[in-house]
Amino acid sequence: MACALKKTTGLVRLTVCDTPHERPDVKKLENLLQDGEVEEVILQAENELSLARKMLQWKPWEPLVEEPPANQWKWPI
Repeated sequence: MACALKKTTGLVRLTVCDTPHERPDVKKLENLLQDGEVEEVILQAENELSLARKMLQWKPWEPLVEEPPANQWKWPI
């Protein structure tokens, strides 16, 4: 197992990733992120992948099963 390059991310509930990426230099990557944390990018990518999987189930591109009420998007109701 690879040794972590840093002890903390400095962000609450975000632990240091032991293997953020096999090839690029993590410090160089974080500099490109303008002092962001690579763990934040990993978390965001995981969240986007989760959403993409849900979208495959939901199929939002398909037509609605039934027409929405005429005043659905009017404010105030």
